[in-house]
Amino acid sequence: MKRILLTITLLALLPPIFINAETIEKSPVRIGVIGLSHSHVHQILRRPDKGDIKIVGIAESNRDLAVRYAEQYGYSMDIVYDTIERMLDASEPDAVACFNPINQHILAVRVCAPRGIHVMVEKPLAASLEQAREMKMLAKKHGIQLLTNYETTWYASNHRTYEKVHGEAAIGEIRKIVVHDGHQGPREIGVNDEFFEWLTDPVKNGGGAVIDFGCYGANLITWLMKGETPVAVSAILQTNKPDVYPRVDDEATILLRYPGAQGIIQGSWNWPFSRKDMEVYGQTGYVFSDSGTEMRIRLEGEKEAQPLSLEKRPAPFDDPFAWLAAVIRGQVELEPFDLSSLENNMVVMEILDAAKRSAAEGKTVTLRSDE
Repeated sequence: MKRILLTITLLALLPPIFINAETIEKSPVRIGVIGLSHSHVHQILRRPDKGDIKIVGIAESNRDLAVRYAEQYGYSMDIVYDTIERMLDASEPDAVACFNPINQHILAVRVCAPRGIHVMVEKPLAASLEQAREMKMLAKKHGIQLLTNYETTWYASNHRTYEKVHGEAAIGEIRKIVVHDGHQGPREIGVNDEFFEWLTDPVKNGGGAVIDFGCYGANLITWLMKGETPVAVSAILQTNKPDVYPRVDDEATILLRYPGAQGIIQGSWNWPFSRKDMEVYGQTGYVFSDSGTEMRIRLEGEKEAQPLSLEKRPAPFDDPFAWLAAVIRGQVELEPFDLSSLENNMVVMEILDAAKRSAAEGKTVTLRSDE
């Protein structure tokens, strides 16, 4: 008893330790990178040092690829590990960003979720609806954020469109949304061999253009429809360049039916140029997002569309990794069916799954009753 009292007395004499909340907030969020084969990894490797994140570990089994990027971007090979587990053990990240094949996203979640490590994957969430459901279960069970990154999430034009449609009710109820995404084709634009190998694999990627670019439209339409699942999905998938893409589709058109509205998703590896644009038609007008910052809006009573140029979105809403850091710090709260949210991307996976089934079976796939 005397020893316990002496210990308490000595502890009381020690100077108090104060934790500066502002210092913790400003310390970089520790990020692990899983995979280097997805060419979107350049976004995080070449990112200017803003002090908001720090890459503390990289999991990549392809040593040659890791060395090539180390020489290009200057990171130390000391932080590169051949497995996810070894990287997590050594670097103890707060979150990971995945740039591996789509069917391997689930492996990252299986390892990270039980450790309480947040996960952001490059679009789409998973290679199949079955995988997505397991990933959701693990994320909910272990209380982690499971986020999906799309380039179009950071477009100022898309967010102004949402504001016009829902905030201002400028065009009345939505009647039709048309989303175009894609480029000339992965081989045609010269993606690296490591990316091409799995991007054109029906198992590793889950499909071709239907997955690679169909997901963008499903994501944006689900957001604009406030999370509503379509009543039915119809799709046509085809391969126009079988000599280049013998195992997957390179052309995808997906039709979504909602009560009172339609969504049309056109994902293609056959466009004459790269594009990511959207058209939203309402009862009394339309809003076109032509690029990340350029728009055209025509409202009732106007004879022609009015062009609108926007500034880029303010930080941290202009960059996926600044935004990820803000989410982890609790500085940004996810809204229901946000573009990166798990809720939105589960609907995306339902749409993509139905699209592939529709094309394979040659019929419309019903997802719910027509209310």
